Amino acid sequence: MTWELAGQLHEATIESELLRGNPLGDPHVRPLWVYTPPGYDESDERCPAIYVIQGYSGELAMWGNKTPFRTPFPATADQVFAEGRAPGCIVVYVDAFTAYGGSQFVDSPGTGAYHSYLCNEVVPWVDARFRTIPAAASRAISGKSSGGFGAMITPMLRPDLFGALATHAGDALYEYCYLHEFAKAARALREYDHDILAWWKQFRERVAFTEDNDMLLLLILGCTAAFSPGADGTPQLPFDPRSGRLIPSLWERWLDWDPVRMVERHADALRNLSAVWIDAGTRDEWFLDLGAQAFRDELARIGLPDERVHFELFKAGHGGIDYRYPLAVEWLAHRLAR
Repeated sequence: MTWELAGQLHEATIESELLRGNPLGDPHVRPLWVYTPPGYDESDERCPAIYVIQGYSGELAMWGNKTPFRTPFPATADQVFAEGRAPGCIVVYVDAFTAYGGSQFVDSPGTGAYHSYLCNEVVPWVDARFRTIPAAASRAISGKSSGGFGAMITPMLRPDLFGALATHAGDALYEYCYLHEFAKAARALREYDHDILAWWKQFRERVAFTEDNDMLLLLILGCTAAFSPGADGTPQLPFDPRSGRLIPSLWERWLDWDPVRMVERHADALRNLSAVWIDAGTRDEWFLDLGAQAFRDELARIGLPDERVHFELFKAGHGGIDYRYPLAVEWLAHRLAR
């Protein structure tokens, strides 16, 4: 790292039995960063933990990337605690990268058991090695884009582990964030005889992202592998690759993972959350500002008290919003049980 921290960033690896032999042949030994706040080594007190997961195509080492006039997130998160803006927390940076660029943090025969890996392996590993407070009320999860999606769904599915969340432009309201992408993908696949796996074969044989539609098709392929794989793990597109028409039975499987639609099924878990941060840019290219609003409205409908929710739309697109991440860390740190 080229930046100094008041706290300490522990770079480790975790050997995952759940990811061993995964469908894509991805490594089962994964990097993991665990940040401990200033004063951690001089005390025997336990700290709440905030787990951070990445957007699509994010790899753990990318948290260290320096962009012009910006400070990397591990350093801006450190500033929250070094400047006394919030009580100390352990911050855990999780790797869930796959050959397709991401896992959506769900268990799937198309990618692997990434939800179980996070919940059943990473969390216990951290609790066993650091002075966390091993309770849902003292554990939050945060992410942006696909990571924001993972941050929304994980406390719904595992309320025993996570009692708070922050989602920055998280994938939601799928009729707006995905349908336009399906239409674009159907057009792009004309060059590959309407076969996304033919594109995938070519993509792996050349320099990545040298064709205009590479990122679009990678996102569609990875999400398809997560949300609508066949029993053997083969990705099954939720639309006809020639016409773009939806295939209702497969599209419904995607909709089942829409956080807005999941709220009703997991209302009890969500009502018990102590803190929910929701934000997005008003010019988000995937209309995730609308998804954020819809998710927030659903939380109000089921009775989550307003004082537990921070909702904000701000002037921005989907990218360049990393300055929002430490704001959520600060807000969560004040609301996690100690």
